[in-house]
Amino acid sequence: MVTTLRTTPVRPAPGAVAEHLAPLLELVFSGAPPVRFECWDGSSIGPADAPAALRLRNPTALRHMLWHPDELGLGRAYVAGDLDLDGDIVDGLGALEIAPPHGVRKARILREAWRVAQALHLVGPPPTPPREEARVHGHRHSLGRDAQAISHHYDVGNDFYALVLGPSMTYSCARWGPQTSDLTAAQAAKHDLVCRKLGLAGRPGQRLLDVGCGWGSMAIHAAHNYGARVVGITISTEQHAAARARVRDAGVDDRVEIRLQDYRTLGGERFDAISSIGMFEHVGEARMAGYFATLRSLLGPGGRLLNHAISRVGGSRLGRHSFIGRYVFPDGELIDIAAVVGAAERAGFEVRDVESLREHYARTLRAWIANLERDWDGAVATAGEGRARVWRAYMAGSALGFDAGRISIHQTLAVVPDADGTTGMPWRRDW
Repeated sequence: MVTTLRTTPVRPAPGAVAEHLAPLLELVFSGAPPVRFECWDGSSIGPADAPAALRLRNPTALRHMLWHPDELGLGRAYVAGDLDLDGDIVDGLGALEIAPPHGVRKARILREAWRVAQALHLVGPPPTPPREEARVHGHRHSLGRDAQAISHHYDVGNDFYALVLGPSMTYSCARWGPQTSDLTAAQAAKHDLVCRKLGLAGRPGQRLLDVGCGWGSMAIHAAHNYGARVVGITISTEQHAAARARVRDAGVDDRVEIRLQDYRTLGGERFDAISSIGMFEHVGEARMAGYFATLRSLLGPGGRLLNHAISRVGGSRLGRHSFIGRYVFPDGELIDIAAVVGAAERAGFEVRDVESLREHYARTLRAWIANLERDWDGAVATAGEGRARVWRAYMAGSALGFDAGRISIHQTLAVVPDADGTTGMPWRRDW
């Protein structure tokens, strides 16, 4: 049986919009809303001194959220420009965080939402999602689908990433400290830490594979400061072109090769060390064993692997109902660090060190948000307003996740032992 949904044209309703919203918001937040809601008719509800204000620019903003009363609905309304968040976006999103309702409370909220939809003449089909929403096809984590997912995230313009990331062009967690209050210096400190953990210091000529090399910053650092011979691989066409240009400009093109290549096609090559920084999130738990087995096959005895990746206790797929899964990292997965260690060791590695940089990533994200907001007009001109809004929202939400410990990031250092157990590793950390 096919039913036809009867739609009602969107039109202003009698009475202030905020008056209709007030009972619903009080149910959702178990009291007065913690941020100010400013409606398209000029009415508002919420404290005047709130850390942020949500501006509902038109009825479509509410329709997005009524159809998806979760982060996806809020995100769609924001990316489409139907909703604005004024003020500090990290504090604003933090104030909006609530535990998902269950049982009787959830039923009451849904009934009240239906009443609001009827009163404001919002009943109808869901609004069209913004064009920035990812649409990938094929088998999950196949070569073709992974290429689509990577292209969605990274092929949005190198100029846009230069604006957000700053001169270091490094899209992963920096390492902050007393001497690294500047983002560029903090990223250089992270690269240096990786090089030291991999044993490149004092051993020029080591052959390093950088998996998911981004715009080439790690490869350039290892070649310039440690004399390493580096192969950097990426499956992003825009990253590949920019990384090759940056390698030439840095004068290390005799020591660094940047390839447009998937790690799964590297069979038969040999390296002394491997860095994988900010790429593992795209692998997926189902393919994790194959990932570590492939990297293990590229190393001889004493070869080291540094795996730098976001993690989550119990693991988490960035699914279709999450904002990040739809707009930022399609098919992304955050794997429990315990599972990562186990998979690496089952592949023949010996894990020697695991370090969390959780707080460092929260600070890095705030630095990227500051860069984006400092040149907002440039970001919009480069990548479009929708894309700029996606990045502002996702980075703010991620910063909150790292702050609260819902997600973390770990550097896992592993080595291939010799047949007699020899690894060449220092007895104490020397990095």
